[in-house]
Parts: sequence; structure tokens; C-alpha cells
Amino acid sequence: MLPNTFRCYWVNKTADGNVQAEITQRSMSELPPGDVIIRVAYSSLNYKDALAATGHPGVNKQFPHIPGVDAAGRIATGEADGAPGDFAPQSPVLVTGFDMGANRWGGWAEYVRVPREWIVPLPAGLTLRESMILGTAGFTAGLCVDALQKHGLAPDSGEIVVTGASGGVGTFAVALLAKLGYHVAAVTGKATSHEYLRKLGAAEILSREQVDDRSSKPLLSGRWAGAVDTVGSHILGTILRTTRHSGCVAACGLAAGSDLPITVFPFILRAVTLAGIDAAWGSIPLRHQIWRRLAGPWKLDCLADIARFTNLQDLPTHIEEILAGQVTGRVVVTLEPPDET
Repeated sequence: MLPNTFRCYWVNKTADGNVQAEITQRSMSELPPGDVIIRVAYSSLNYKDALAATGHPGVNKQFPHIPGVDAAGRIATGEADGAPGDFAPQSPVLVTGFDMGANRWGGWAEYVRVPREWIVPLPAGLTLRESMILGTAGFTAGLCVDALQKHGLAPDSGEIVVTGASGGVGTFAVALLAKLGYHVAAVTGKATSHEYLRKLGAAEILSREQVDDRSSKPLLSGRWAGAVDTVGSHILGTILRTTRHSGCVAACGLAAGSDLPITVFPFILRAVTLAGIDAAWGSIPLRHQIWRRLAGPWKLDCLADIARFTNLQDLPTHIEEILAGQVTGRVVVTLEPPDET
């Protein structure tokens, strides 16, 4: 039986326009429409969540709001009438992306209600806790690696550069590529993260300045067989200009900006491919496939080393840290007492 209320991280806007957040109890009847209710065990903190928690208009325009683009837990009910639908009660599942934590109440709550098609059954080989250590960040990194492999890049193709390597997506991209045998050059602006990145498998550490060429040269000396870029702007432009012929760059972020100061020359003279990565609304069959890989042949041994855990009450401190670029790895939010699933 479902409770009458649930605990959540509640973000609201006052009459004078100030955004305020609190931990509060809300009625189950307030949950948005959907097919399935999930009892959330774990969520996570992503940069997008931090923006939502502080009322950034580019993420959510509706208040009140509950952030959290990720959630993992167990099925509480199925269809609106209580039938289990496609999922048996207590089945372990996860949800990442779509409109979670943006225009729909997200995972920073004890319960969420979502459309059935958003739900991914927890794949064998992953616990609920591990799935949220990965979360959107790990899933996005998996999509990036999948794009490089579909382009034909193998470990012997040459160096792969990962920008924003100490962030969530970058961390997983470095670790995953290294696990699969690629030579990884990790780019970071944090001197304190060098040892951490080497432990994840980075063969080389580069500073941001080494991949941020502001010259007007349409092409630079080719070095990279491929890349995972999480920052955009001038750094993405530099990476594209330094990618070798027939290389591929998977772009999934804009931490440095949404602009792309570049000419078409990398594309028409070197046949470089710019692969856009959409972790929120990507193909559902591909979503399930990537999660099965992350639980199986791509499963990382370093998941416990990447994560730190927090609760709803302590989230404000971590929100400030991630907005200031001070978070390395992943922050996982615990909604119920930890277990082994």
C-alpha cells in the first residue's frame, strides 16, 4: 500500500521571484500523471540538477518543482488503477533523462510517477546503487563510446582525447575507453585530479590550454583519432581542427559555452565526423542496449571509487560545489536505507 505523503527536495518561487528550496512532505495525489509509480532508492546530482535546484529558466520554467534527472528503485504500482502493467511490483528499475527533473518532477523524492516507456529494467550485473553511480553521466559516456565504435574506431586506431575529464561524463568516458583498450588523453583544468584520472586509466593528462587554440587557423596538426567532448566552444573547435582524417568527435556538453567557432574545413578536407550525443531523448532500444553493456562487458571495476554519497538534507552544499566546478566524479543521493540491490 502506498503512503499518503512522500518526502522530497521541493523548489518553489516566491511572489517576489526568489527561488527557495526545502525538504518537505507532499501528498501522493500531487504526483504528475503517468503509468507507473517507483519507490526511489537512489538518485544522483548532475549539473543540470544543480541548475534546476537554483531555478535556472533554461532547465525548468514551472514551479513548484522537484529536481533529479535520474532515479533508481522498485515498482510501487503499475497502471493508474493499481495493476502492474509491464512491470511486476518490487521489480528493480531505473529512469534517466527524458523530461525527468526538468518539466516533470524528478528523482529527488521518495516516489516518482513516469510514463512506462521511460523505464529501463535494472539489467543483471548492476545494483540499484551502481546504476545511480553511473546515472545520466555514465549512460552519456556509454553513448559516446558507442558512437566512436560505430564509426569504426578501434583501440589501434590512435589516441582518443576526452575533455572535461574530471567531470561526471568525462570520468566515465576515460574509465570506459581505458577498459576497452584505448589510449586515452584526459583534459582537465584541475591539477588535483591528475592522479585520479591516471587511476581510471588515462595514459596522458593535458591542461585545458593545450586544447584551446584561439587562432584563426582553419586546421591544425592532426593528432586525435577520436574524441569525447563535454565542454563545447573553443575547446571543441580546437579538437575538431586537430582530429585526423576520418576521425570522429562525440560531442555531449557545453560547459565552456554553446558556440562553435570553426570553419567547415575539418569536415570537407579531413572527413571528420561530429557526432551529436543526446542522452535525454535518444532511441529507447539503444538506451536499453547501452545499459546492458554498462552492466555486462563494459562494467567498470572502479564504480565505488568514483562515487560519494549524500542525502536530501546535505544536497545544498554539493549543489554549490558542482556549480563552482569543484566536484570530481559522481555524487549519489540516497533516498532510503542502503541495501545490496
